[in-house]
Amino acid sequence: MNRRWLPLNALRAFEAVGKHLSFTGGAAALSVSQSALSRHVAALESLLGKQLFDRDGGRLTLSPAGAELLAVVSKSLERIEQTMNAIRDESTPARAMRLHVPPSLLQQMFMPMLAEFRRDHPEIRIDLSSANVTGLPSTELDMAIVYDRPNVDDRITDLLWMVRVAPLCSPATATQARGQSMEEFLGRQELLHLKLDDQPRDLLWGDYLRRNAIAIPVMGGLAFDTAIASAKYAMTSGGVMLGDVDMFAEELAAGTLVMPYDAVIEDGYGYYLKLHADDLADPAISSFRSWLIGRFAVLHGPIAPE
Repeated sequence: MNRRWLPLNALRAFEAVGKHLSFTGGAAALSVSQSALSRHVAALESLLGKQLFDRDGGRLTLSPAGAELLAVVSKSLERIEQTMNAIRDESTPARAMRLHVPPSLLQQMFMPMLAEFRRDHPEIRIDLSSANVTGLPSTELDMAIVYDRPNVDDRITDLLWMVRVAPLCSPATATQARGQSMEEFLGRQELLHLKLDDQPRDLLWGDYLRRNAIAIPVMGGLAFDTAIASAKYAMTSGGVMLGDVDMFAEELAAGTLVMPYDAVIEDGYGYYLKLHADDLADPAISSFRSWLIGRFAVLHGPIAPE
């Protein structure tokens, strides 16, 4: 395929249909007829020898090939549009960098870091989003910090840190641990769970207890969507969370959360920075990636039990 023969109209038509998952919606967005849009998409599928959409009755979804192509076409057209607008307006191109950060990380640690970066780089525009998902969100992004197990995909992946967890609770709850083994203490407490996508609600506690040779029921208790919600409940209402000791280092230092036992382990999950290799050509993305890796490298420190 030579760039001289790239079917630009067909690619624009495909993007419109792909974004709306509807030929009607795509046609309205481009102010063209639905039949014209259908012909362009059919011609593109014929050229590629691949089906770009799966059609199940009246429902339209992207095929694997379509999803792969849509991400590249959307990003390319967006950059062309923004650069041309900047040239027309005689201004320096300043495309906003789209960044995703998980909610608890955003609230606990990332906000001050972001303010620090903005002081040093006020010229870099950032559009920040946050969704409670394990792994990559479905939205279009330039960079994403994700909470996940180690995995391999087509993106550059930088480990920011591996999560270290231990039972954490309020000072009042921690007083009940005196003179008790960790198994005795946890067996008498309400365990607070962190829910992960498509995983059993007791996954994290169950794994932690097995690795510490503790046999107590884990199916009960409350389950939360975010670690910060679990921590707030533990601090104000009781129960024991399996908390990230680095994420809640300030609360541990202040004594609003307590770690009754010296029982910190890595649970197999971590925070990773993910981006496409071709996006490193963008100086803003490259600079932010280097800064972020360096900034997270200084976060770990010893945590002492109460």
